[in-house]
Amino acid sequence: MWHNGIYGFSMLLMPIAVLLFFTSLMGDGQPHDMPIGVVDLDHSSTSRNLVRRLDAFQTSRVAGCYNSVGEARRAMQGNEIYAFLLIPEGTASQLKSARQPQLSFYYSMASLTSGALLYKDLKTILTLGSAAAGQATLSAKGMTPRQQMAFLQPIAIDLHQLHNPWTNYSIYLSTMLIPGILLLFVMLTTTYSIGTEFKDNTQREWLSQAGGSTIRAVTGKLLPQTLVFLTLMYLYMGYIFGVLHFPHDGGWLPLFLLGLLSVTAAQGFGIFAFALAPSLRMSMSVCSLWGVVSFSIVGTAFPVTAMDAPLQLLSWLFPLRHHFLIYETCIFNAFPLHFAWPHWVALLAFCLLPLPLMGRLKRAIGSFTYTE
Repeated sequence: MWHNGIYGFSMLLMPIAVLLFFTSLMGDGQPHDMPIGVVDLDHSSTSRNLVRRLDAFQTSRVAGCYNSVGEARRAMQGNEIYAFLLIPEGTASQLKSARQPQLSFYYSMASLTSGALLYKDLKTILTLGSAAAGQATLSAKGMTPRQQMAFLQPIAIDLHQLHNPWTNYSIYLSTMLIPGILLLFVMLTTTYSIGTEFKDNTQREWLSQAGGSTIRAVTGKLLPQTLVFLTLMYLYMGYIFGVLHFPHDGGWLPLFLLGLLSVTAAQGFGIFAFALAPSLRMSMSVCSLWGVVSFSIVGTAFPVTAMDAPLQLLSWLFPLRHHFLIYETCIFNAFPLHFAWPHWVALLAFCLLPLPLMGRLKRAIGSFTYTE
């Protein structure tokens, strides 16, 4: 490990770079000042007031005014803006005469986060504009402010977001992306370290030094890697939960257990992949595929319960899925450990997954000859 630069790259340099990259990328919690455009065909004080209010939102920034929908559409297609608001001619006069003007907004969902946030801002500003016009009409009829609010907003929402009142996207995403990439490095390093013995045709010497015991050979090879990856996992947890103060109402004990089981489960899957297909190229390809698909099936971007039934069953075969559910249940929401017992058992099963294939790995060591 000391003389092979790949170990230093995959076990130290890249995991630390990933940790710093993602925590700094979303350091503000959520995007702000995202550029949007306005097509103002009314040119009235009412339309200018709507634009000023929209520009005052934290998420949105009015980056340009366009003369037509075609210009705004081309700007959005060219990634100059993420959305635009269309204020048609006659909007102010229709509001004053108690008619209903048709205002439109267009937004791009090529980026899910920006699309969802700007949709909320645009819908809010149109609702506020409609309420302001209605409030002026009701005021002219002699209604008191309390009567006006009862008519305009009969139900007031009192929103309290549990555990993440700031709507900090880093709390949701960094706690999945960073450990997911770290577990991917664990799986790849595990298969690489075993596969290089076969590639260099030293697998028989490796087994001989372990006294002919496959379990002892694998344990001796992977134990230093386990200690390094555990250190990195606890460094990640200490940084985001201790330094960045991400919510962890469940305490540090579940975090410690989760880090231990996650790292060893990823190593177990890597050993299993290589024993199943004792080839450096094939086993690393399997681990790469499994690790990348984990990000889609973990349930943060799209809920697993809304997926098709076969995909819901398939999600149980990914260690990152169980890591995330244990974090969400026992650490983020502070439920007792037994509330997530199926996922604790699943991670433990991944740790023990290679044991039935130790005989197959031993036969591969005795019969395999590497060829380009």
